[in-house]
Amino acid sequence: MSIVRVTDADSGEFSNALKELSIYFARLSEEKGRPVTFNLLTYGCQLNEADSEKLSGMLTAMGLTKSEDTGNELAPADVIVMNTCSVRENADQHLFGNLGVFKTAKKKDPDMLIAVCGCMMKVPANVEKIRKSYPFVDMVFDSQQIHKFPLFLKEALGSRKQVVEVGDTDYIADDSFFPIDRQRQFRALVPIMYGCDNFCSYCIVPYARGRERSRDFDKIKAELEELAAIGYKEVMLLGQNVNSYGKGNPDGKKFVDVLAAASDCGFSRVRYMSSHPKDLSDEVIELMGERPNIEKHLHLAMQSGSDSVLKRMNRPYTISDFYRIADLFREKVADGSLTTDIIVGFPGETDVEFEDTLKAVEYCKFDAAFTFQYSVRPGTAAEKLPGRVPQEVVTKRFARLLEIQNRLAAESNQKKVGKTHEVLIEGISKQGEGTYTGRTISNHLVNFTIPEEIMPCGGGSLEGRLALVRVDRARPYSVDGVMERLINE
Repeated sequence: MSIVRVTDADSGEFSNALKELSIYFARLSEEKGRPVTFNLLTYGCQLNEADSEKLSGMLTAMGLTKSEDTGNELAPADVIVMNTCSVRENADQHLFGNLGVFKTAKKKDPDMLIAVCGCMMKVPANVEKIRKSYPFVDMVFDSQQIHKFPLFLKEALGSRKQVVEVGDTDYIADDSFFPIDRQRQFRALVPIMYGCDNFCSYCIVPYARGRERSRDFDKIKAELEELAAIGYKEVMLLGQNVNSYGKGNPDGKKFVDVLAAASDCGFSRVRYMSSHPKDLSDEVIELMGERPNIEKHLHLAMQSGSDSVLKRMNRPYTISDFYRIADLFREKVADGSLTTDIIVGFPGETDVEFEDTLKAVEYCKFDAAFTFQYSVRPGTAAEKLPGRVPQEVVTKRFARLLEIQNRLAAESNQKKVGKTHEVLIEGISKQGEGTYTGRTISNHLVNFTIPEEIMPCGGGSLEGRLALVRVDRARPYSVDGVMERLINE
């Protein structure tokens, strides 16, 4: 499998395709007597969100507008793009179920264009299923080829035949290559590297996202500086494994250099995801403790507390290694939060191995955890492992894990009560009108009200603004409070 950096020549071809398509869709809009619309469905992680911001930026540059029915992900539109995820459980059922809905819509409007892209398209069985069972899909391409989307769209329009472009090449198309339609007023998503070389036995990512490849440091720095200059308060550095940034880059820059550069830009918050224990350096943790604008939150996937299970997972660290990192983080990052991922019922997991996981959870005292019951991912090494754990055993183990982790999360939230915290406001809370939501520098979720006497005059969105909030109640997964004042007003 080869790694190819997208060149200036590719950029010219890309720009020409965008121009031609903008002319085409302008004419189509005149014929229809209304704007040409698109609906973009995004499944999966923040990297998929970042990819969708690029897809949305390209569609907008072509002159299309988002479907007005934004509350309905299955709303019909002139162009439908489904950006898929192969990691999340039941992702295939979600995709093919939704395709069934769009099949009905396309019967009513044969000119509708449907594209399916993303990680699931790197699984040959999924591509073959679309070829045979969903011939009405116009375009199929993988996540590494998003920079070719306008070319694929041109081809589909010209041929009116299904365009399938799934290859073995891992591309690096820098963010400056794309028009990006950023979806959040306060947080900018900035991928710094792509792919993964770890090949954990349960994970499809190296096959779906390709091998590790890092963006150019100077281009990342320029993008960060531009985002800070136009007013973004928060930046999230993204990668399948951000701590391995720099592999193969000639300048010798590492992730700690990118993190420091982001901090230097003056953002109120600098976040990053995701981390692998084998690549997280002590220098990164120390920098997190030293820099006030780097989020005091570390998400570090443990997956299991058993060395033997970790070995079967192809996770090249021991639980003692993990403890050392957790201890260092607690020591160096004051009031920091530590979160994790845990899989229950991995093939061959014994009662003793599961008990080791419970001990590890108690030792690390995770502030939150994403917990999963093991499910097979076709094409992974774990698919062939013997010792499938009976579902009833997995269910009981999962319940025990949740009981312990929910207690630890509640204890973590309880520590916030009675104190005033700086909160970055993310918008209206799901609790309803009159309640806002945001996060602390340690990534704790805060829902809060604003007393009438200090409600900002003139209305308008508070999204992206910083506030001091007094916390007065802890819930299992969040805290409640009252805003005392906005910062820097």
